[in-house]
Amino acid sequence: MSKQGNKETNIKTLYNDLNKHGLNSEFEKAIKTANKILSVAPNEVKAQQCKLVSFIQLSKFQEALQFLNKSPSLHDLVFEKAYCEYRLNQPENALKTIESVAGDDLPASLKELRAQVLYRLERFEECFDAYRDLVKNTHDDYDDERLTNMSAVAANLAIEGSKKDIPDFREDTYELCYNRACLIAGKKKFTEAEKKLRTSEKLCREYLEEDGATEEDIEDEVAIIKIQLAYCLQMQGKTKEAAAIYVDALKNKKNDAALIAVASNNMVAINKDQNMFDSKKKMRSAMAEACEHKLTLRQKKNIAFNNCLLAFYTNQADQCQQQCTLLIQKYPDLEFQTTLIRVCQLSREKKYKEAIEVLEKYGKKHPQGDLSLKFAIVQLQLMNGNKKGAVEVLQSLGEAKYRPGVVSALVSLLLGTDDKQAASEVLKNAVEWYKKNKVSVGDLSDMWRQAADFHLRGGEAETAASSLEELFRTNPSDMKILAQLVIAYAQFDPAKAQEASRKLPTLETLTTATEIDHLEATNWMMSTKAVKKTAIKSDQSPGTSDSAQKVKKRRQRKRKGKLPKNYDPNSAPDPERWLPRYERTGYRKKRDRRVKEVMKGSQGTSSGAADQYDMTKAANLNKNNPSPAVYQEPTPGPRQQQRKGHQKKKKGRH
Repeated sequence: MSKQGNKETNIKTLYNDLNKHGLNSEFEKAIKTANKILSVAPNEVKAQQCKLVSFIQLSKFQEALQFLNKSPSLHDLVFEKAYCEYRLNQPENALKTIESVAGDDLPASLKELRAQVLYRLERFEECFDAYRDLVKNTHDDYDDERLTNMSAVAANLAIEGSKKDIPDFREDTYELCYNRACLIAGKKKFTEAEKKLRTSEKLCREYLEEDGATEEDIEDEVAIIKIQLAYCLQMQGKTKEAAAIYVDALKNKKNDAALIAVASNNMVAINKDQNMFDSKKKMRSAMAEACEHKLTLRQKKNIAFNNCLLAFYTNQADQCQQQCTLLIQKYPDLEFQTTLIRVCQLSREKKYKEAIEVLEKYGKKHPQGDLSLKFAIVQLQLMNGNKKGAVEVLQSLGEAKYRPGVVSALVSLLLGTDDKQAASEVLKNAVEWYKKNKVSVGDLSDMWRQAADFHLRGGEAETAASSLEELFRTNPSDMKILAQLVIAYAQFDPAKAQEASRKLPTLETLTTATEIDHLEATNWMMSTKAVKKTAIKSDQSPGTSDSAQKVKKRRQRKRKGKLPKNYDPNSAPDPERWLPRYERTGYRKKRDRRVKEVMKGSQGTSSGAADQYDMTKAANLNKNNPSPAVYQEPTPGPRQQQRKGHQKKKKGRH
């Protein structure tokens, strides 16, 4: 047999081995066999294809892509190349590879992959259209999976607030029920979403139990439903229930990095400015590199923003400023929110001027900025004690300064600076602006009423009348407003007042004769004393005179208290100044020299010592006092008890 024949025989044998390895899913052996074939015949396309598929089956996507790029004969394998790029987190390159195929009629496999790539790129509207086309035109064993993916795209569209027409999906599987719950939660209907999620969890458990799954597998599958349920509870204010679910999910250490990141971030949001050590630990888990390609852009933004807030709450000023700068560089659309964090950090350090400069710099950079920027500057000006600066900012708001809330703030600030004239001008201009432009911004009746009262008190009847006119236009049945309008007209235009007064109801329509008699008979307008006086008068007999009934009360003349000559208003008065001298603490009784002390005992001893050695007295003392003496605390307060045996002195002049 020739060498050529031996070569063909060997290749045929190797192909048989290659086919056997492929059927047995022995892809490592299949790659080795394919390499043997390619070493003998480098241009064998089937061997190259088998080697490429084996790399993909072993998830060696980088090796597969390198081998594909080196093999010119495999350049037509667009699906395999795009799939490798997709799995290597290169969705932009994958989409370019798919779109390189000429013509609009793509194979079904490429259409499926394109929809997945669009989802990864978060181009949800295009992705929804792609899945709708697939569901409509493709029918095989994967119809439920396509419908599930389509409902997931619809949920993301709802979260983004898209106005795209989204059909109703069936909810007979736990995945479809879960996606429906996410869609409802995206519309801020968290109570309804909570019910759907509980139903989804029940369906998931039933399905997996029937399938023979272990409890551990069931818990892994249910974990994502529970995390979404915890989010809905958290948004309803049920933070304790939500925190318990998050803690349970983190304790079990699920393999899903995205799940851990979401649970950790939401726990940090619940903690706010509490449990800082725990929040720092969880934020590190949320920002791990493993989560980078498994989270949506919206989720990554929220986690990065919460990281800046955490630095602010932990009072790490330098770190907070650095993270804010990095956040603006990475996500420019979060510049305003990040700037507010920087400003809050500066205001905490009482650097109000620097904080105002940061906001003004942002305002120059974005001239069409939000009103909240101006209000933040106003708040900082007030914190700095600069009311005039706050007034200037509010007056620079253009037409927004005529909003009722802004008008109210301006009037309050101007009255706080004792500038009543300027406050009056603000109200006057607001009334004229609304009359001229006829802008409807809700119920303005309270503003008209306050403006009218303010101008009436200030004597500006004509300006008050214009406010009352607007108020009466909105409330034509309110006769109180009409009466105020008549009073205002009467001060500058009597003819107009006369005309307006005709619209007031007549006295007969307001009251009846019986009501007038009842009001005149009752004493509800009199005080209690007046009622008693009228009752006494009614009880008098007709013969008694008024002079006999009058009782003259003696008026006690109030006299000014006399102060001592040496009175010092700065020194505190003696608390015992009203006590008699003998009851004061420092009182010592003077010895009466007329009573001579009887001396007993030997010469040189006092009466106290004599009593000590007098045994007859000692015996008597023991009879009367069988127990030893105990120290008695003095009674509290300046007044002390009188001593026994102390005779009361006669009053005398001091």
